[in-house]
Amino acid sequence: MESKSFVNINLDHIEDGLQLTIDAKVDNTLFVLSDALENGEAEHQLIEGFSYDYELNKNDFALKKDQIIEPHSRKKHLGIISPNIYVGTLTLPVYKDDKEVGNAFVEVQSIKANYRDDYRDMLELITEKCTDLLMQANSPVSHNFETDFEKNTETLYQKFAFIKSIIATDEFAESVHRIVSSPVTQWKESSEQKDIRNIRRFKNSNIKQLITGSNRFHLPDGHYLKNYGLNSLPGKVAAVRKTDTVDTPENRFVKFALETFLQFCSDINKKASEKSRLKLESGLLEKELESYLSHSVFKEILHPETLRLNSPVLQRKEGYREVLRVWLMFDLAAKLVWKGGDDVYKGGKKDIATLYEYWLFFKLLDLFKSVFDIEPKDISELIKETADGLNLQLKQGNYTALKGIFNTGSRKLNIRFNYNRSFSGQKDYPNSGSWTTTMRPDYTLSFWPNGIVENDDEDFKKSEAEAERQELIVHIHFDAKYKVANLTDMLEKSNEDLLKKEKEDNRKGIYKNADLLKMHAYKDAIRRTGGAYVLYPGETSTKKKGFHEIIPGLGAFPVRPSKTDDGVRELKDFILEVINHFINRASQREKIAFRTYDVYKDEPNKEDEVNEVLPETYGGNRSLIPDETFVLVGFYERDKWRWITSERLYNARADSNRGSLKLGPKEAGAKYLLLHTRGETSTSKILKIVDTGPRVFSKQTLKNHKYPTEPSQDYYLVYKIENIVEKELLGCKWDITKLKDYKTGRGSGLPFAVSLSELMRVKV
Repeated sequence: MESKSFVNINLDHIEDGLQLTIDAKVDNTLFVLSDALENGEAEHQLIEGFSYDYELNKNDFALKKDQIIEPHSRKKHLGIISPNIYVGTLTLPVYKDDKEVGNAFVEVQSIKANYRDDYRDMLELITEKCTDLLMQANSPVSHNFETDFEKNTETLYQKFAFIKSIIATDEFAESVHRIVSSPVTQWKESSEQKDIRNIRRFKNSNIKQLITGSNRFHLPDGHYLKNYGLNSLPGKVAAVRKTDTVDTPENRFVKFALETFLQFCSDINKKASEKSRLKLESGLLEKELESYLSHSVFKEILHPETLRLNSPVLQRKEGYREVLRVWLMFDLAAKLVWKGGDDVYKGGKKDIATLYEYWLFFKLLDLFKSVFDIEPKDISELIKETADGLNLQLKQGNYTALKGIFNTGSRKLNIRFNYNRSFSGQKDYPNSGSWTTTMRPDYTLSFWPNGIVENDDEDFKKSEAEAERQELIVHIHFDAKYKVANLTDMLEKSNEDLLKKEKEDNRKGIYKNADLLKMHAYKDAIRRTGGAYVLYPGETSTKKKGFHEIIPGLGAFPVRPSKTDDGVRELKDFILEVINHFINRASQREKIAFRTYDVYKDEPNKEDEVNEVLPETYGGNRSLIPDETFVLVGFYERDKWRWITSERLYNARADSNRGSLKLGPKEAGAKYLLLHTRGETSTSKILKIVDTGPRVFSKQTLKNHKYPTEPSQDYYLVYKIENIVEKELLGCKWDITKLKDYKTGRGSGLPFAVSLSELMRVKV
């Protein structure tokens, strides 16, 4: 790869002497590649994300203005080329006098050095997965060797992209080499006339010819055969000769497969426009296939009529089994249309970032199927018959879900895997969705308990909606970022310089900090989100916990387009950690989920507001939530007041008779004690309860604490108290008759508990 400061592109095919000059603004961003043609690329190569000056050497020529080309406002033959995130062959329409007269071609490289291999490997896996789906629905025992490539000519390039991904690979080339280097052979019998003197062993057919054969010669006198009635013998007899031949059914199949591939490439090459990427790529693949078929092995091999898939050689022998697999994929892929492929390679571009997103879908699908042991029925809906043929229903913006039930042993969980699911911003809480604008992560994995509604197994939609309402569902989002650069560094540090550079990089399609901010957006805006993670083809994984447990969290996992080291293991380990987290029924996340549901299940009422001065919630009062802080309203006799304040105890009857304290959660958990006496409807006598809940005192224990009168009951509930120190409550007075549990008459002495919120609303 030779770096250039400028290149001159000859455009003699448009007009003699016409040249397009492209100047690099940044060093090492403009190249001339010697191997460009063999890779189906233009020779002159730019780098995505950079800008270039261009000039046509004749003033009456210009390039067409679009998102990439910006001609000079006055000098139309000058301008700027800004590929941005475009990758692939860039067609530059050339105009003269506002009329298109031809095209120039340059290649825009990805900033990823290995994007060529990534592109091919990812498209190969997508093709393999799609054909596997087709074979699941229709597993043939034999195929007729008929393929019509004249149908659906508008989708030929889509088909070619699939076909090339499985044929133009090192694995396929190696398989063909194995076959021609060591082909399968078999014995072939042929009949020939052979001198009777050279026959070493006579068969029955030879003995018959001794009598019936022609061109005979007389036996000399005394020959021992005359004793058997033979006076003459034929000069030659027919003999069977065995020879080793490569014309086997398996080799016939291999030859036919290569010829079928070649015919397909030839058909596409004829239909492709001149100097297009399709013309170039199909032509190169056509030459490669011709070189395979030109091998001497294939000269004596005939054409087959049928294929038996039960051939041990085709199914097991190295080389043959790979060709069989590719042919089965080819036969099905040639019938496959992928509308989503327009996002990946339409117009000669190589949108590898989009392809990475599609590729990850299948990688995640395999991962989740293995982890959860679920074979989802929905997968069959990925390929449907349409007017164009068999159409892969995988396209950005479309929602595809795979669902099932995962039994952990101690808990059953509903699992749902979504691709490009939209979380609407139009629905209010507690419905699912975003509380701001609509958001659509690339992938969403959702968990919620099984059995929430009747027929939970069948009615996933109703079950999921109820899980959303009760805060029982957890979503984990993943976003594909093929072009992410050194993401883990951004998790460790950030400063003004980095943020400034990040803005510049974003304009070039290099995403760093922005990707993490997107994860934060998913995490914070989409209701019931437990985590959001970037998937990128890097090396290092990172997980940031929001608190102490695996979720809520943010982070990144490397998942690489590699057949040997794709990095999925680390992501799998994370999913297994998440499963263990859901098995733990005492997790902090479970507690938070319940508290969220309990707090937000009802809308607040205006009358429930507390705007009075209260102690601040810090230090010892950190848990002072007015609605959840309870005050015991109790009655006292005037002659007991001195004892209450000196002993710092308050007693209430513990029997079942009228006037006894009915100990419930509010009474047991009360933090304050408000006392009133006979005829007192408003009181300021508030004390703080020290212990958590009352203790049981016997009559004698109460007497030991110098109780002023003889106790009338055997047992009492006794609260330990102290003077309050919260200045916000000192000097306050409350009208207890306005409390809803207050009883008039004889019932006015009955103890009861109220929340601090209720009490503050009757402050006088």
